[in-house]
Amino acid sequence: MAFDPLTIGMLAILAVLIFFMFRNGQKRKRDMESLQSQVVPGAEVMTNFGLYGTILAIDEGDNKVQLETSPGNVVTVHRQTIARVITDEVVVPADDSTETVAAPELNADHATYAENPEFGERVDGTERTTNDSRNKKIDE
Repeated sequence: MAFDPLTIGMLAILAVLIFFMFRNGQKRKRDMESLQSQVVPGAEVMTNFGLYGTILAIDEGDNKVQLETSPGNVVTVHRQTIARVITDEVVVPADDSTETVAAPELNADHATYAENPEFGERVDGTERTTNDSRNKKIDE
């Protein structure tokens, strides 16, 4: 049986796709194992649905985790909902320049920025002239 170049190309593409599929599965498994090793009582975590808290207890049998979201509030979630462990990372600025940006000036009347005109206000400061035909009453 002779293989034409198209069949050989399709088999090569299939082999590459299968290779990447297994590679991604192994990477995901390693990431999950490293996450589960960091999930210990006292760790700051974030769940899949965006809830932040501190782990108080882990129930291995039922796969439940008790999170303290704020002092006195304890939430029980499934262990697999823990998306990541929050680590305190110190962000060091790239340069030591400390530039201060002036806050925009507010109007004295009410809290709107002075640079931006209000709705319907002219930017150049001139009064808007009205068309006399719109202001006339129809008495007839």
